[in-house]
Amino acid sequence: MARMRRKVVAGVVVLVLVAVGGMALAYTQLTEKPESGPDTELTGVSVETAVDTGPITAPTTTEETEPSEPRERCWPFFGGDPQRQLSRPLINLGRPKRVLWSRGMGDLMEYPPTFCDGELYVALEHGGVLAINAKNGRKIWRRNTRGPHASSPAVYGSLLIVSSHDGSVTAFKRENGAKVWKISVPGKVESSPAVVDDTAYFGSTEGRLYAVNARTGAVRWAYNTGGRINASASIYGNRICVSTYAGSVFCLDRRSGRKLWSTYVKRNALSYESFYASPSTDGARLYTTARTGKVVAFSASSGRVLWTYQMGPLAYATPAVANGRLYVGSFDGRLRALRATNGDVIWDKALGGGRILAPALVVGKLVFVSSLDNNTWALRTSDGKVVWHRSEGGYAPGIATDRHYYLSLRRLLVAYRGEHSPREAR
Repeated sequence: MARMRRKVVAGVVVLVLVAVGGMALAYTQLTEKPESGPDTELTGVSVETAVDTGPITAPTTTEETEPSEPRERCWPFFGGDPQRQLSRPLINLGRPKRVLWSRGMGDLMEYPPTFCDGELYVALEHGGVLAINAKNGRKIWRRNTRGPHASSPAVYGSLLIVSSHDGSVTAFKRENGAKVWKISVPGKVESSPAVVDDTAYFGSTEGRLYAVNARTGAVRWAYNTGGRINASASIYGNRICVSTYAGSVFCLDRRSGRKLWSTYVKRNALSYESFYASPSTDGARLYTTARTGKVVAFSASSGRVLWTYQMGPLAYATPAVANGRLYVGSFDGRLRALRATNGDVIWDKALGGGRILAPALVVGKLVFVSSLDNNTWALRTSDGKVVWHRSEGGYAPGIATDRHYYLSLRRLLVAYRGEHSPREAR
C-alpha cells in the first residue's frame, strides 16, 4: 500500500512538473520578443523585369508642367500621402451633393482607389487592376491579376505599383497597363506600397519590410521584424515605421534600413498586443490601433508610448489624423474623435450598431466612415453630428481630390460633386 501511495505521489509530481513546464513554455512563447534584424539572404525573393516598356518617368511638379488650369493634387497612396494621414483638412467640398457617375466594378474594393492626372486606379479583391477615367467613369484599361488584392495601388510617375496576396508586387505602366517589373516574396503582401525618392516600400506577412528600386524592383534593403506584417508603412522624413502582429512597431532609417527604435506593446502580463492597422503620423507622434481596440500613440523620435485609449473589443482601423485630432472606429459601431496629444475623447458617436472595420476619411470639416452593415456617413469633425448618409458601403469610404469625392462603396465606385466643389472647367 505504501509503495502504491509513493507511485501515486510520484505520478502527481510528474504531472505538476509537466504542467508547470508547459505553462513556463507558453509564457515564454507569449512574452518572448521574436528575433529581428537586417535580412541580406533574401531567401525566396525573385524579380522579373519586362522589356520594351518604354521610358519610365518620375513624378513632375505643377511648376514643371505649367498646365492651363490648376492641376488637382494627386492622391497617390493609401492614406493620401506616405504618412498615411487619411485626411485633406484644407479641402472644403462640403457634403456630397450630386452624383457625376457611378460604376459597378463587379468585385469588392476593400481598399479605396488612388488618383492622379485625371485617372483613378483600383485593385479588386479577387484579381484585376483597373485604370478609370475620373471625369466619366469609363474604363481606360484592365489587367487581370492573381488576387486577392486588399490594398491601394501606388502612383509613382509613369508607374502604378500594386501588391497582392499571391506574394507579389508588380509595377505597371499607367498609360496602358503593361507590366514593367514584378517582385515575388515568400509571404502575402497586403501592405499598400508607398514610393519616396525612387524607392518603393512595402511589408509582407513573412515579417520583412522591403525597400526596392521603384524603376526596376531590385531590393535595396530588407528588414525582418520577426512579426507578421499586414500593415502599410508610414513614412515621415527619413523615418519609416510599420506595425506587426507580434505587438511591435519598428521605425527604421528609410535610406539604409537601420533600426532607429522598436517598441512592443503589452496586452496583459502574459501576452503582447497584435496590430493589423497601419500606423499614421503627424511627424511628432505615431498612432495605430491594436486588434483588441486599443489606440496607441508613440513618440515618433523615441518610440516611447505616450498614451493609450481603449475602444471596443475589436478594431482594425488606421487612425485618420487632422488638425490635432485622431478619428478612429471599431467593431462596437462607434466613431471617436480623440485629442492627438493625450488621447482625451472629444466626441464619441454610435452609428447604428454596424461594425466599423476600415479607416475614416477627413475632408475639410467632415469625416467619412463606412460600416459592414452597408452604410456610409459624413459627420461634422467639430461635434460628430451626422450630416450625410448613404445606404451603401462597408470598407474604406473613398478619397477626395480638390474638386470631387470618389467613394468606394463595396462594388460600386461613385463620383460626387460636393456642395462647395469648384466650378467645372468648360
